Amino acid sequence: MSIRLDKPFQVLNEENIKPIQGHLGVYQLAEPNGYVIYIGYAGGRSLFGLNSELKKELKQRDGKETLFRYEINMQYISRYEELLMLHQVDFGELPERVQKEHPHKVGRLTPLA
Repeated sequence: MSIRLDKPFQVLNEENIKPIQGHLGVYQLAEPNGYVIYIGYAGGRSLFGLNSELKKELKQRDGKETLFRYEINMQYISRYEELLMLHQVDFGELPERVQKEHPHKVGRLTPLA
């Protein structure tokens, strides 16, 4: 079992968001080439969970082709932090938008693979 979020990406559009319910969880946004540009979460303050957070992202992206993947997870803050640490290990830094919106230090993680 991988600790990375390795579900396949989907195109961020109304059709792909519609079946996603109001669950708590985490998500990643990526450029069409698969490069992760944002890591976010739907928490207790998200009105309709992942559904509403992804709809907000779609509106913010304003027609720019974007991919997404998500994971339903009740421990969304811990999982979010874990995904940030993994991204930092893999790419040497956090996505730019995450650095701007959530300027906090993340712990260190040394995955085996």
